[in-house]
Amino acid sequence: MKNGLYSIHVDLEDGRSGKGSGVVIFRDGQILGGDAYLYYVGSYVTNEAAGTFKGEVSVMQHTRSPAQSPLFGGQNQPVGIGVSGTFTDTSAIMNGTALVGKASQIFRATLRKLADTE
Repeated sequence: MKNGLYSIHVDLEDGRSGKGSGVVIFRDGQILGGDAYLYYVGSYVTNEAAGTFKGEVSVMQHTRSPAQSPLFGGQNQPVGIGVSGTFTDTSAIMNGTALVGKASQIFRATLRKLADTE
């Protein structure tokens, strides 16, 4: 992944419905981001020659909302997510599996680079 601030748009797969959007920073192997209800902290490694990356992210809820149900929120503990994907200089496609309670949620996310972080 190229260092930068990205918009992230998540869609649940495997026949489930759900969407989420936020921002995320990829910088020197560290992932930081969030949206209106959740924040993300994690790490990643890249294969620059192949244009691929993989990593792990913990998602935690920072704000509760009676009207909204965050994709990976509502838990009193972090939700662990394994991710992998492909990237270019300005965008990425990321696939992941989140373990939410006893259920797995498979998702696909599109990322668009908004700014450099160098």
